[in-house]
Amino acid sequence: MFRFLEEKFVPVAARVGNQRHLVAIRDGFISIMPLTIVGSLAVLVNNLPIDLYQNAMNAMFSDGTWKQWGGNVWGATFGIISLLLSFVIAYQLTKSYGKDALAGGTIGLAGYMTFGTFGEGGLTGLTTGTGGIFLAIILGLISAELFSRLAGNPRLLIKMPAGVPSAVSKSFAALLPAIITIGILALIRTVISVGFEMPDIISSFYSAVQEPFMGLTNTWTAGLLLAFIPAFLWTFGIHGANIIDPFMQTINLDAIAKNMEAIDAGQVAPYIINKPFFDAFVNMGGSGTTIALVIAIFIVARKNKQYSTVGKLSAAPGLFNINEPLLFGLPIVLNPILFVPFILTPMVNVSIAYFATKWGWVPAATVAAPWTTPPIINGWLVTQSWTGAALSVVLIVVSILIYTPFLLAANRAAAKQAEEQATK
Repeated sequence: MFRFLEEKFVPVAARVGNQRHLVAIRDGFISIMPLTIVGSLAVLVNNLPIDLYQNAMNAMFSDGTWKQWGGNVWGATFGIISLLLSFVIAYQLTKSYGKDALAGGTIGLAGYMTFGTFGEGGLTGLTTGTGGIFLAIILGLISAELFSRLAGNPRLLIKMPAGVPSAVSKSFAALLPAIITIGILALIRTVISVGFEMPDIISSFYSAVQEPFMGLTNTWTAGLLLAFIPAFLWTFGIHGANIIDPFMQTINLDAIAKNMEAIDAGQVAPYIINKPFFDAFVNMGGSGTTIALVIAIFIVARKNKQYSTVGKLSAAPGLFNINEPLLFGLPIVLNPILFVPFILTPMVNVSIAYFATKWGWVPAATVAAPWTTPPIINGWLVTQSWTGAALSVVLIVVSILIYTPFLLAANRAAAKQAEEQATK
């Protein structure tokens, strides 16, 4: 089975992981990660569920005016997330083609704006915020693709004299490709708006595609699939998290925003599945909930010299959800004994965490904490509740119980191998 998968499946998965457009989406989301974390921390400041804190802040600043600071931070981060994405994704894709990345990013933003909806005060919140994420990604990719291909055409190049500054020369070199790219997208927008009587394309697209898609992914089955894919790919040495990250990030930002809107309105958060949920309850220690594997090694595999040594070296990185030492040191990659628990553990954890949230035992994840936040602390931060931390502890214990019998089997296999070598 391993040989078949390694020969037939791994090359395809590797090509998907290195696919130019998926890499541009992934790197684009990574580049704005600091802003999403800042926006989430502002939410935490405004909505920290501690009565003493809330009462003290209301006493010092009447009428809830103190929450304006967090609102301003939110507006500068999640409030313009679609605009940022259209720029950074186009930037990354243009860069991958070796073209003028800054010009490509600017044109990606302008390309998205050709589909934007303007109200009395300017762009609508749906256009700038999380409601436009899907179209921002699509139009950012299309804009960068068109611009990059046109920028390679020597007939569209306006050459400037040798003494002209480099910045000016680059601007003129991008002029004709930019005119054509923006002109084409503006024409498509005009045809759709007039021919299909759809003046607000982003709102229509959101209602028809993005919102139903978000609901489709917010299921237990989707959670199981999202837990399975990264772990399965990692067992063959492929960075599964990188492959699935563009998809996770796409559903992530809008889910967080909608959860916060619901909580502020006194309603139940509608979206359970998002990246903070996985970081806090599934990827503790890294893919495969390997913080539990490290603990299990200290409990039952101390006499296995290889496992004990790797476990000690992996403990500190594991606290910050970095598990490459385990993956390649034990190894987990192409290890038939640890293959099963490494895949099974995250699927069990996502099931427990999903239903614990669905049944109201734990609040939904609403804060995007840094992915390097240590386990248990992460559970408290993303849910803003001690029950999130308690759930993390329960899941770690469950994970240790899953890993333990397989570690015992590994111990027996190692002991048998040592005996065979001693008798030779």
